[in-house]
Amino acid sequence: MATDIKDVTHAVDASAVMGLLRGRPRLLALGEPTHGEDALLDVRNALFRQLVEQEGYRTITIESDCLRGLLVDDHITTGAGTLDEVMERGFSHGWGASAANRELVRWMRAFNDGRPAADRLRFAGFDGPLEITGAESPRAALTALHDFLSTRLDKDLLDATCAVETLDRLLGRDDRWTNPAAMTDPSRSVGRSADATELRLLTDDLVALLDAQKPHLIATSTRDDWDRARLYGRTATGLLRYHYWMADTSPSRMTRLVSLRDRMMADNLLAVAGVDAESAAVGAVGSAARVDRTPVLVHAHNGHLQRNRSSMRMGGLPVEWWSAGAIVSARLGDAYAFLATALGTIRHQGVDAPPRDTVEGLLYAGPDECAVIDARGLAATLGDSLPAPRVSPWFGYAPLDPAHLAGVDGVVFVKDVAKTEA
Repeated sequence: MATDIKDVTHAVDASAVMGLLRGRPRLLALGEPTHGEDALLDVRNALFRQLVEQEGYRTITIESDCLRGLLVDDHITTGAGTLDEVMERGFSHGWGASAANRELVRWMRAFNDGRPAADRLRFAGFDGPLEITGAESPRAALTALHDFLSTRLDKDLLDATCAVETLDRLLGRDDRWTNPAAMTDPSRSVGRSADATELRLLTDDLVALLDAQKPHLIATSTRDDWDRARLYGRTATGLLRYHYWMADTSPSRMTRLVSLRDRMMADNLLAVAGVDAESAAVGAVGSAARVDRTPVLVHAHNGHLQRNRSSMRMGGLPVEWWSAGAIVSARLGDAYAFLATALGTIRHQGVDAPPRDTVEGLLYAGPDECAVIDARGLAATLGDSLPAPRVSPWFGYAPLDPAHLAGVDGVVFVKDVAKTEA
């Protein structure tokens, strides 16, 4: 392929990224094609640091448990906990063991040191409390929501909706919710039991009570308290819905589950960006007066952030769904931007130099070790002669689909991903 791409290739820096976009998006997402490679996270860290310092981004959110992420946010904003404790308890999916994630948290804490509250960086996880092998118990989210209400509402009013003893009885032991066998055997899921069904109704009632008492709750809460209460409600509702569909036996079960996960992600992203229905309604009422935390930087797998329909194979069967990025983009339009990361090699995983007739092969033939590519410009340069899709020899890496170029705002290309030394 002889296409000359030098006119659409730029250095990886904030000015080059912003030059590809229509203004400054409220949510700027950077995807990655594989997880667990600190070399890619180092590129993320350097770019995000520039975007914070030069473009005023004030929240960083990543594909990690939204409830655990509250510990990270507390640490970087107030210094609560040690860095070791935060890395151990503040991340899901094993992300806390990453040296690059550790450096991100350390830098965010240092950036905030001495800054006024209104100008501090914030951190959020935007994934649900989910792992590939299953989902957490809704206990943490439900009890936190109940605790928030119990300190602000009349006890009789709250008990008439749901007493804490009722929650404890219906939740039971946490291990019945987290049984990994339920991911492959729906009959092992507790999600459609009588207790789970009653919990879904009570959770709906608690969230409705939160809404009905909004004027009082806003006036008697800090902004963070109110946002967290909304997060607890969203998370409890989402987890119970996820567990319900884990017990499903229909052929669409896995499609439903991956769709629900990305729906939870999208809801959290919209809330962090301050554009969910509740955030718009809060305004500057009472002590919950809004401190703008936007614009927001997002990091996750490309498949969770792209505008196009996502797909993968699970259990040998194809699964397709709309990602969190596609849902958010449909809501925000140009206020959402997406940069996909593509790579040349991950030799320690058996991913060698890409064929020259692929997008990655075209970029790999260039001189840059790391570059930002104008994706739409590249698509226009290629015209109708789209490159062939790259086929990965390793299941953990998803190549860039050339048909998606027109729906991507930019491509961050990393030529060679070296193995991180322990």
